[in-house]
Amino acid sequence: MAYAHAIGSTRYVFADLARLLACASPRRSGDALAGLAAASATERVAAQCAMADLPLATLLAEPVIPYEQDEVTRLIIDRHDPAAFAPVAALTVGAFRDWLLAEEDPAVLAALRPGLTPEMVAAVSKIMRLQDLVAVAAKCRVTTRFRNTIGLPGRLSVRLQPNHPTDDPRGIAAATLDGLLLGAGDAVIGVNPASDSLGSTLTLLAMLDEIRARYDIPTQTCVLAHVTTSLRCIAAGAPLDLVFQSIGGTEAVNRSFGVSLTLLAEARDAALSLGRGSIGTDVMYFETGQGSALSAGAHHGVDQQTLEARAYGVARAFAPLLVNSVVGFIGPEYLYDGKQILRAGLEDHFCGKLLGLPMGVDVCYTNHAEADQDDMDALLTLLGVAGVTYVMGVPGADDVMLSYQSTSFHDALYLRGVLGLRPAPEFEAWLARMGIGGAAGGQLPPGLAPALIGLG
Repeated sequence: MAYAHAIGSTRYVFADLARLLACASPRRSGDALAGLAAASATERVAAQCAMADLPLATLLAEPVIPYEQDEVTRLIIDRHDPAAFAPVAALTVGAFRDWLLAEEDPAVLAALRPGLTPEMVAAVSKIMRLQDLVAVAAKCRVTTRFRNTIGLPGRLSVRLQPNHPTDDPRGIAAATLDGLLLGAGDAVIGVNPASDSLGSTLTLLAMLDEIRARYDIPTQTCVLAHVTTSLRCIAAGAPLDLVFQSIGGTEAVNRSFGVSLTLLAEARDAALSLGRGSIGTDVMYFETGQGSALSAGAHHGVDQQTLEARAYGVARAFAPLLVNSVVGFIGPEYLYDGKQILRAGLEDHFCGKLLGLPMGVDVCYTNHAEADQDDMDALLTLLGVAGVTYVMGVPGADDVMLSYQSTSFHDALYLRGVLGLRPAPEFEAWLARMGIGGAAGGQLPPGLAPALIGLG
């Protein structure tokens, strides 16, 4: 079905819903690269006007990727809850935006989640200003648990990311200690391994768990290996807390990652069988990023932001502890500069939180993007105001293994400080017991000094 809107004497026609969604997106380099972006700012405004007049129900009735061709589409449609959708079922996308801005009760927003599809939240985000994305996301409450409680109001968690270019255990342990002394690690102590080998993953899992257990740290650890490697680790009896996997918004992009919905369900069941969580059973950790489907040739003519929202439709089916948009990581081919990264980060956070996900954002950029740390400071601050669940803590904000720029332990302390945010409550109590107190750093608590001994 075609959609149209006239501006002056010019009538703009959009051949189908996928084309309308793409043209309504604020400009970004990935959509231009794919030939999906609006040809002009005027055409984009026409598409946004047509989008505002579109009934929300149309986004359910007309899948952007056919039901028969894509298991992500089938997941989204099969899990849709008409009763939860009923309060907004008669609204247009524009009226839904107004409804979201006016609704002040987080419980009402939470009750709506099963009735929303990723395409609905993507559509409404395209006609929102930055302040709209911040205001609505700040009202969304999503709480998850494993060994601590993540996402409570007034809290900001940090993923401690102690990557090392050769997976050297002593180097990873040193970075872990650095982060703990600066109050990071309550979201997860998570290592991106340089090698996805079973042996290396087993070594790192054992080392991280030894540190956690020796000092009774109320957090979770994760080696971000491929899901199949995690399954082999579980079979080998490794101390695995969370199963990690990168995911996307189409069956084809997930196939390029070497995963399927069936495989993810198998991995979740395997992790649950270990019973390692002390206060909760949220065992999955997902990462996503705008542009991944295009880079895999798996976008089906759908814009990258809509596909990102569809990835959140995959994530919420598995009750994750953490979801992370690595918003600027893929590069300027998909998000060209700081302005595009800023917009995409707030879109991702808004869409994920509205769908009920514990959204973190890796506030990051690659060195060949037209962006700098000032751009990241702006995005970090806006995300804090928007109630982001967690951010990254990377030594010096410079990941020496993945070769990109992120946020440091001190950046997280800045955000907690200016907004009056605190770590997860169980982790905050642990910091106090260890003498780290306000996590200002500067002194080595005696109980942590041995953490580097015998780990090489």
